[in-house]
Formats: sequence, structure tokens, C-alpha cells
Amino acid sequence: MYFSFNRNILYIILTILVINSIISGQFSLIQLLLTLPGVLIAITFHEFAHAYAADKLGDHTPRMQGRLNLNPLSHLDPFGLFMLIFAHIGWGKPVEINPRNFDRKISTSAGEAIVSFAGPLMNFILAIVFTIIFYVITTFMPTLVYSTLGEVIVTMISYAVIVNVGLGVFNLIPLPPLDGSKILRNFLPYNARAWMDEHMYIFYIIFLIIWMTNLASYIINPIINLIINGLNFAIGGLFGLFM
Repeated sequence: MYFSFNRNILYIILTILVINSIISGQFSLIQLLLTLPGVLIAITFHEFAHAYAADKLGDHTPRMQGRLNLNPLSHLDPFGLFMLIFAHIGWGKPVEINPRNFDRKISTSAGEAIVSFAGPLMNFILAIVFTIIFYVITTFMPTLVYSTLGEVIVTMISYAVIVNVGLGVFNLIPLPPLDGSKILRNFLPYNARAWMDEHMYIFYIIFLIIWMTNLASYIINPIINLIINGLNFAIGGLFGLFM
């Protein structure tokens, strides 16, 4: 018997977090406008990657549901987008798959793990791309950087890097409903998987505790900073050769 978590409870708790964020002065309209493009791109490409991976493995369910495109309207969950903007925790519209449609060349478990990992992987790829764009602008178009428009563009790109790395790392946490839990589940022995499915509510409670106590920041922020610093070191060092 599988536990059905009441998402309304989750929404109520997360809404309280949003209200607290606004009251405490953590919300900034300017930051919202600068971050929004990166958020839209991150979520859209993340969900598209899930759909694309499933389609390539033989499951055309996402294609039939109109998810095999880069139209943000096809992938955004209004409440998830709202939460990501105001509470820095959000999600897109889940991509539905049918593992039984996967090619016989790959096991169901491996296929589900690949589809789950495709989303975070896409975010990491986008972070690399935006970091490259950042250094192309700052290295070869320095006069643009010192203009108002250039400063806005560079800031938006910087936020896009942070959002994509953050979304990628966040989704790899092995707790439902995140992608990490789906990846982990498909590599567990049958008994462990059955126990995990039967006690899913425990993992949801852990997930809520982590976010309500701000433990998530202590867990993932060092990883996010490490990845961003690594990107700047590697790509920045490469472009430094042109200076």
C-alpha cells in the first residue's frame, strides 16, 4: 500500500514560508525581475530534458501530452513558479512517463533513473553555457559591461548560473518529490524500494523539516558555491588566456 501525501498541506506550509520571506524583507522586486528570465529558462529546460529523455528511450507519453517543446507555458506550474520566486523552492509541471514503453534494450529501473537525472543534468549544462556567455561578454565586450544595459545583462546571466546550479543540486537531494529520490529508488534492492514506497510520508516529513528549519541552506549552499567557484575557475581561467 502506497502512502498518498496530501499536497494541500505541503502548499499551506510553503505558502507560510513565502509570507515569512516577504514580511522579513527578503523579497526584492528588482531581484525578481533580474532573476525571472533565468528561472523560466531553468524550469523549462529542466522539464523538457525529462520529456526528451523519456521520448528517446521509447516512451512517447510526453510527446503526446505536448511536453516535447521549449514553450515555458507547457512546463510551468503556476504555484511552483510562484514558490521558486518568493521562497526559493519550486518546481515545474511534472512530466508523466510510462516506463513500460521503454525500449527493451534498457531496464525499467535504469530508464527511470536516466529520465530523472536528465533534468538536473540539463541545469548543469545550462550553468556552463551561461558561465561561458558571461566570460565572452566580460572578456571581449568590456565597454558593454560598464553601461547600464550591460550591467543588467551580466547580472541576469549571473543569476541564471546560480538558479540553474541551485535547481540542479536541489533536485538531486534523495527525498521525494525530488528527482534524486527517483534516481535512488531505482538502484535500491526490491525490499528497500518497497519499504521506501510504503513509508513515503516519512521522507516528506524530513523534506519539510529540512526546509522549515533552513537546514537545506547548510546542506546545498556549500555544494552550489563549490560548483559555481569551479565553473569560474575553469572557464574564467580559459578566457584569461585571451586577456
